[in-house]
Amino acid sequence: MAETTPPAPEATPKVVRKKKIKRTVPKARVCIHAGENNTIVTFTDLEGNKLAGSSCGAAGFRGTRKSTPYAAKVAAEKAAEMVQAYGVQSVQIEVRGLGPGREQAIRGIQGAGIDLDAIIDTTPIPHGGCRPRRRRRV
Repeated sequence: MAETTPPAPEATPKVVRKKKIKRTVPKARVCIHAGENNTIVTFTDLEGNKLAGSSCGAAGFRGTRKSTPYAAKVAAEKAAEMVQAYGVQSVQIEVRGLGPGREQAIRGIQGAGIDLDAIIDTTPIPHGGCRPRRRRRV
């Protein structure tokens, strides 16, 4: 009787992963959308690629507490904490909207130790507005 050896297990191919390159972004842009019910804070590089972001809802606030200045401050601090890995030192802030969290979101970014280069208001202003409805005939 000839002894048979069991077949050798096939070698599993090793998964080669690319090394993730952490880039440093010393100057960034912060877009704050201050709506009536929520405040959204987004950190981008100067080309517009998103680095990190947060909102009052993502910070854990629900309902009417989501539309408070304190919630906007917490959301801005959370977004600033997420962007620390990129080495952001100074930011240019673009604020859009007339919501209650407008000023406090800026204060939250300042409180995180990030320098402010400029604050730009990009709130859309109607000029002429839309066409008025027709005159009523009775």
